[in-house]
Amino acid sequence: MTTTPSTRPAGASAESDALRALYADWSEIIATTPDLTMRLFRSIFDEWHQPTREPEDVTYREETVGGVPGIWVLPIGADTSKVLLYTHGGGFAVGSASSHRKLAGQVAKALGVTAFVLDYRRAPEHPHPAQVEDGVAAFTALTQRGIAPADITTIGDSAGGNLAVAIPLALREQGRPLPGRVIAFSPWLDMENAGETLISNAATDALVNVQLLEGMIAGVLAGGAIDPKTPLSNPLYADFTGFPKLYINAGSLETLVDNATRLADKAEAAGVDVTLTVVEGMQHVFPFLAGSAPEADDEIAAIAKWYRG
Repeated sequence: MTTTPSTRPAGASAESDALRALYADWSEIIATTPDLTMRLFRSIFDEWHQPTREPEDVTYREETVGGVPGIWVLPIGADTSKVLLYTHGGGFAVGSASSHRKLAGQVAKALGVTAFVLDYRRAPEHPHPAQVEDGVAAFTALTQRGIAPADITTIGDSAGGNLAVAIPLALREQGRPLPGRVIAFSPWLDMENAGETLISNAATDALVNVQLLEGMIAGVLAGGAIDPKTPLSNPLYADFTGFPKLYINAGSLETLVDNATRLADKAEAAGVDVTLTVVEGMQHVFPFLAGSAPEADDEIAAIAKWYRG
């Protein structure tokens, strides 16, 4: 496993405070609004794009791919034969293609490729495995359009990072070709809430806590009807033999940092080519600061180098 330590000093840049402030605001709203409806909950998280600078020379187009709606991200001059299949975060319940299109745009532009950001079916209306099924359907449709499986990268953040990992696992179960690469930003994998950093980083993570995750788990696992150890819902229980080249990152301050480290350890033990980056002073899904903070821009530049390597 290649582990890339942060070259930045502990203590985030001033620019990175925008993400922490947004998370703190959301946490305050959630804590003080006991009758918060799902519609309003989703509306809050559609603000996730705010810390991300709009990438220049990138256009967008809405389309349905494999029966799944989403947004194409099309950097000018990008290699259209290569696609990032992006699954957004938000506990499988919130977040959208709209909230993540700028982040996908920043990454796609840096890598010189296109991206399709899925609006997959969300929990609790659609529990597991609906989200994985939508990812597999979109991946399959891309290959039917002539995109080579090896030229597709599954990528996502938080719950979407879980899906970026689970989609290849599901494809393998079905005997289908796998993507060439997988990228997971702050992946949320642990459906048992058993991670040590849930406790040790509780005071430093501005958003993700045990109570929030419990609600998300109840939604995606149908109130306990689905086993939290199911490998396609909790890839920490998966067999990673033959898994694609994998890039994982996380922020040192987040409660889910050990989801990233446990995934890296498990994949490496199975012989996977793994790169793990934990950046000091950063919150959950810190690449949302793309174009605004040096930590995010440095990280995306590192991913571009890894992608081309």
